[in-house]
Amino acid sequence: MIFFMAGTSDARALALSIQAKGYPLLASVVTDHAAEILEHAGIRARSGRLNLDSMCQLLDEIGATALVDASHPFAEEAHRTAMAAADARGIPYIRFERATQEFGDSELVTYVDTYEQAADYALSRKGSIMLTTGSKTLQIFTERLLGRDDIRLVARMLPRVDNMEKCAKLRLEQRNIIAMQGPFSRELNEALYRHYETTLMVTKESGGPGAVDDKVAAALAMGIEVVVIGRPKLAYGTSFSTEVGVLAELERITHRS
Repeated sequence: MIFFMAGTSDARALALSIQAKGYPLLASVVTDHAAEILEHAGIRARSGRLNLDSMCQLLDEIGATALVDASHPFAEEAHRTAMAAADARGIPYIRFERATQEFGDSELVTYVDTYEQAADYALSRKGSIMLTTGSKTLQIFTERLLGRDDIRLVARMLPRVDNMEKCAKLRLEQRNIIAMQGPFSRELNEALYRHYETTLMVTKESGGPGAVDDKVAAALAMGIEVVVIGRPKLAYGTSFSTEVGVLAELERITHRS
């Protein structure tokens, strides 16, 4: 049984390919909605966050022979937990990592390593700042940027109740919240930038079919500055950016055992 951690739009395709090769698979996602999408596609799934103990217990229960981590590039805690659980249970860990993206050498693009660096840069630039980095790290930006007359902070995130509650707790005004489910076309990104008179957009280097290109392309076409937060730098060990690589490794493991 393959324990498969999903978390991106291309993870579903990989899970289906693994199943098509005859490997039984259990996918793990954070939300019930994501689990429903996978189940509808014919992939057995469970939902809810797992700490190290609960993940180890689940690996034992399903008799996992390998762990494939296809969770989001920025799910650093999930990656560390998965690697530790696989090591604790003595099973192979395989990371499926979207290929990285480069956005050229435009003077409008600034690359940083952390959310804190992104927030500090935005503070130095001022203006109308649009966050497209989700709600998890929102507080890093609100602590630095809210309450200033020379900065408007606009946050775009999934339309979930917990996200709206967090915005209220952090005192982010409703008029500055974009609660929408993507993907977003370039045209829609441009419309949002115009509506909020955006002067700087903050994004993550997620890679893959995550619409990052459209966000950045739209911003650059409109002369808007872009701050790109780089991925966490983790030593994954066995890592692939293609389905072919993952499937070949699973076949190698199967033949080895």
